[in-house]
Amino acid sequence: MKDNENKNGFLFEAINYKFLLIGLAVIALGFILMSGGGSEDPNVFKENELFSFRRIGLAPTVVLAGFGVVIYSIFKKSK
Repeated sequence: MKDNENKNGFLFEAINYKFLLIGLAVIALGFILMSGGGSEDPNVFKENELFSFRRIGLAPTVVLAGFGVVIYSIFKKSK
């Protein structure tokens, strides 16, 4: 067996999977922050809700941070 192979048959170590799950949760949070802003009445357009800082600035930043954590979890070297 090679030195860099895990004995349990998984591709990564447990810490990598923890970071992966954290990253996926952060991505999901970003998409939850993006949701909403709709109107019950199709004749009413709520510009302030739809183009708020939360949906235009914060949510995409959170999603990109989540992707960064996922990429980190993939490239993290095992000891």
